Amino acid sequence: MFFPYGEAEISHLKARDRRLSAAIDRIGRIEREVRPELFSALVHSIVGQQISTRAQETVWNRISGRLGAVTPQAVLALTPEELQSLGISFRKVSYIRNAAEKVVSGALDLEALAREPDEEVCRILSSLDGIGVWTAEMLMTFSMQRPDIISYGDLAIRRGLRMLYRHREITRERFERYRKRYSPYATVASLYLWAIAGGAMPELSDPAPREAKR
Repeated sequence: MFFPYGEAEISHLKARDRRLSAAIDRIGRIEREVRPELFSALVHSIVGQQISTRAQETVWNRISGRLGAVTPQAVLALTPEELQSLGISFRKVSYIRNAAEKVVSGALDLEALAREPDEEVCRILSSLDGIGVWTAEMLMTFSMQRPDIISYGDLAIRRGLRMLYRHREITRERFERYRKRYSPYATVASLYLWAIAGGAMPELSDPAPREAKR
């Protein structure tokens, strides 16, 4: 499955922003995979913290091979030691089990999150051990498929903004102006900013001073 968007989102963004419109035409449609099962996506995110994408997928394959469906109940059916044996650090095991326990006990209702506004979803998810605001925003984007998410904490998003609009710096105030311009379809704009930051438009360089990129 890919993040869903269509002509309505593209037409809105192109009408609101000339430079983004040109980038959309140049890059074409972007397809980014999503993980609709929120708990599974949460575990996948925790597993991937501070390791390479390749290592994350290796560990994830072990987890899914052992558990099948990665559900709170399946996680809690294993001891912490058994989870660690799959290649998960002790701290990450603690984060994962804590989230699973909250879901099973009813303290965290993942289905009810679908009815909450973005700000509340971000607050609830980022209150979990091991889940910060950026991870919560990525879960809202690539699992919950919320349409209006753009992350100031994402370095590639800020890099894409600098490259597209030729800014040396993306302040919070400047970021908010773009966020409001893209709303209510900021997530689709994020897809294109990530692509730009990744080199989809080679003629665009990052105008930030070298020290600001580190």
